Amino acid sequence: MDCFTAIDFETAQGYRWSICQVGLVRVEHGKITNEVNLLVQPPNNYYWDRFIDIHGITPDDTAKEPTFDKVWHKIEPFIKEQTVVAHNGLSFDFPVLNKTLEYYGMQAPDYEKYCTYRIFKDNLASLCNFYKIHLDHHDALSDARACAELFLIHLQKR
Repeated sequence: MDCFTAIDFETAQGYRWSICQVGLVRVEHGKITNEVNLLVQPPNNYYWDRFIDIHGITPDDTAKEPTFDKVWHKIEPFIKEQTVVAHNGLSFDFPVLNKTLEYYGMQAPDYEKYCTYRIFKDNLASLCNFYKIHLDHHDALSDARACAELFLIHLQKR
């Protein structure tokens, strides 16, 4: 467990295949070694207003961005055959990844899944406040970085 990837996705709408932002944080031997922050054009670049209100990403922001199938090659090495952590991952991020890959006719890779929500039993904002972790909530990279820090705290307590 020395190495893992923390992930977070923001979606453009209620459909699980509508990723509009990807945040990935790679941790090796307790240190962040790589971060990826990608805006992604969701299918038809279509957004629901209430999702824009949550994360602030708009159709204008992603109009010229590639679709998920065009950036998957950048994301897959962080996930395939890796330990992957997400906050609320079992209910949101992991199904979002699977549904998005399915939407584009791509196969989901094998990976080991951990959920910091299940581990800590509290929401991300409260945990970040408690542990004094910086959080720009609903920015995928910030959420992934916070998740990585929480998982490191969990690993230290084991």
